[in-house]
Amino acid sequence: METVTAQNGTRLLTEARVAEMWSKTYNTNGKPDWSHLFPYYHEDIVFQDSIQRIEGKEAFMGLCNRLTSRCKQLHMDIRTIAGTEREILFDWTMTMMFERYPSTPVYGCTRLTLHEDGRIIRQRDYYDLWGDIFNGIPWFKKPYRRFMRRKFG
Repeated sequence: METVTAQNGTRLLTEARVAEMWSKTYNTNGKPDWSHLFPYYHEDIVFQDSIQRIEGKEAFMGLCNRLTSRCKQLHMDIRTIAGTEREILFDWTMTMMFERYPSTPVYGCTRLTLHEDGRIIRQRDYYDLWGDIFNGIPWFKKPYRRFMRRKFG
C-alpha cells in the first residue's frame, strides 16, 4: 500500500496514524515526548483547552515542554477515534503522575482540524480538569459535587 504524504513530507494524518502517534507520546515509563508530533503541526497552530489558548507552533511547543517538566509520567489511553478528511476527533483518559501527588486521571476529548496541506492547524481539547482532580480528594469530592449540582444543575 502506498504511503500518502503531506506537503511537508510527513505521512498524512488519518485516524489510525493519530492513534499510533499519540500512543507513542504518552507512556508509563518516563516523561512524555511530543517531538515526533511537532512536524505534524502547522506554523499557525491554534491550541485551546479549558485553561488556555495558544497561537503559533513555537508557543505550542513551549506549552508541551512545560507539561513535560512538571510531570513525572503521563499516560494517555485513546478510547475511540473518528474522522473525516479535515477533522479527527478522539476521546481519551489521561493519567498524570507528579512527584508528590497521587496519579490523577483526566477524561476528555480532542478535536484536530487539518490544514489543506495536511498538518494540524487547530487543536481543541475538552475536559473538566478541576472536577477530575477534585474527584481524587476524598474529603473534597462530595462538597464540590454538591456545590456544582446546586449552582449549575
